[in-house]
Amino acid sequence: MAVQAPPHRPFSPGFPPDDPARRNGGASIAVTLRYAPLAFLLRLYPPVLEIDGQAVPAGWGRFVQSVGFGEHHVHVHVPYLIPSRIGAADVTVLALPGRTVELEYRAPLLSFLRGALGAPPQRYPGARAAWALLTVAVTLGVCACIGWILDAAG
Repeated sequence: MAVQAPPHRPFSPGFPPDDPARRNGGASIAVTLRYAPLAFLLRLYPPVLEIDGQAVPAGWGRFVQSVGFGEHHVHVHVPYLIPSRIGAADVTVLALPGRTVELEYRAPLLSFLRGALGAPPQRYPGARAAWALLTVAVTLGVCACIGWILDAAG
């Protein structure tokens, strides 16, 4: 009995591999939502994920939503105190039959910046500025403590 080889599928870096869970021909969008460890308070505020203007139940982590074929608009932001929305990001993706579009959202480290949404991997917006501000604050704190100690000793 002869063994038949699987059909040839040429590699195409522009498209993700077939999704075995979607063999029925459906398409899906998978979004991974992340915040930086330095911005740990964002854990208290679940992000808002919208696909084509419709809210999708989501929190921090990976979420997969079935969609129809064609272009879809994906929007993500984090509700906050002041300002009321931080890290807004938008992207339009093309969903193909039997495929999953992988997206990654990274919340910003500074509240007035936009988030990063696109094909993984993404970088945290404002990381360098946040580390610079943290370094300045720690340096000023250390200088104040040293000044206080020297003033008390002298």
